[in-house]
Amino acid sequence: MTRIELPRTLEEAHALILRLLARIEEQDRRIAELERRLNQNSQNSSRPPSSDPPSVKLLPKKKPSGRRPGGQPGHEGHHREPLPPNAVTGVEHHWPARCEHCQRELPRDERVEVGKPLRHQVTELPEVAAETTEHQMHSQECPDCRWTTPCPWPSGVPAGSFGPRLTAVAGLVSGCYRSSTRTVAEILRDVFGVSISLGTVVACEQAVSRAVAPAVEEARGYVHKQPVANVDETSWREQRRKAWLWIMATTFVVVFLIHRRRNRVAARELLGSFKGTLGSDRWTAYHVHAGRRQICWSHLERDFHAMSEYKGKAGRIGKELVHLTRKMFRWWHSVRDGTMSRARFKLKMKPVQRRVEDLLRRGVTSGVPRVAGMCWDIGGIHADALWTFVEVEGVEPTNNRSERGLRHAVIWRKSSYGSHSEAGSRFVERMLTVRATLRAQGRNVVQFVTQAVHASLNSLPLPSLLPDSVAATPSRRLAPAA
Repeated sequence: MTRIELPRTLEEAHALILRLLARIEEQDRRIAELERRLNQNSQNSSRPPSSDPPSVKLLPKKKPSGRRPGGQPGHEGHHREPLPPNAVTGVEHHWPARCEHCQRELPRDERVEVGKPLRHQVTELPEVAAETTEHQMHSQECPDCRWTTPCPWPSGVPAGSFGPRLTAVAGLVSGCYRSSTRTVAEILRDVFGVSISLGTVVACEQAVSRAVAPAVEEARGYVHKQPVANVDETSWREQRRKAWLWIMATTFVVVFLIHRRRNRVAARELLGSFKGTLGSDRWTAYHVHAGRRQICWSHLERDFHAMSEYKGKAGRIGKELVHLTRKMFRWWHSVRDGTMSRARFKLKMKPVQRRVEDLLRRGVTSGVPRVAGMCWDIGGIHADALWTFVEVEGVEPTNNRSERGLRHAVIWRKSSYGSHSEAGSRFVERMLTVRATLRAQGRNVVQFVTQAVHASLNSLPLPSLLPDSVAATPSRRLAPAA
């Protein structure tokens, strides 16, 4: 404990009091900041909901309707529709043996059948066993010159031990279903009866990576030409060092990039020649985009909620900003659902826009450094990116599209601890691109990857990740991939 020398004169006492008051003020600021950090949760920061302690109050739910859970009276329900006859593998006929009234034996004669039979379909998986084909390549001796000619490698026969579908399945179970290399080997052994080493699983992953690489590069060029895209990033690990996984998402095509840095260099590599409207958070790396931007209002709402927890002027400003933000979202959902026209929405938003901008200017002079900096960042640096969604059709006020696209990757990261090589990182970003893009288009990922691997073995036209209307171009051939 520091010993304080007692003042001897009135002037020394006055100076000591001023120093102590300054120290108390500094400690009050530090305590307030520590308490703010301690009270952070998913509602006032970017922390995930899974990190919330039990003390965090849940968001208010809708008032109970008083109805029992489940389907309500009058609800038609959802039932599995019978498959059409051409999709049924086989039909088995069943007949009653005796009359349930007089117990007489009944003849199995279709001529006495009454009405249509009750149809009941049972779907079952067949027993799956991998098929192994042995290719014997013989040599022949020429009867004239006695030269022995070996058989050339047959066209379409893989150089490895596994065919396109098995190679595709190994890559898919790892890259799309987040299974470890050891788990992939176990699935292939237990389900298909295929014995495979861990090194061969990795070789299958790289074969799939090379097969889909041209389609992924084509998809990357496609998103760079779109009018609207959303971007985001999350941490990753490559070779046990920190890296970053970036995403660029449009309506039908989503691409990923793993980069060692979270800076403007990485952002430029992700954005490429993109000139459209960019939806993102307020990370400074996205300032490299020279076109229109829209910052995420879900992030802003959390920041305003954190601001509302301060006392005094800053807290009052934060509470009103939260109220205005929630009002805006209610109106925006009406526009999205078609119950409010865009023209009416723009008209209703004008006073809200003016009030939000006024509150942000007042927040700069709130006297709370953190609140002042936040309001300056939002209302000053990002002023041009606040209301783009009001003016430009097709632009969302949130960055949910890219954040949803990252969830699958985040779960994969937690179970795999990242990638252990550059080749592994290319496999990850390509498979994430394939999965997210095909899901956005409602296409079958197994079918696509199998076609890509088959095409890589036989130099066939490349399956495309682009939407059908764009992909209907002259046939493209597979190009060599790294």
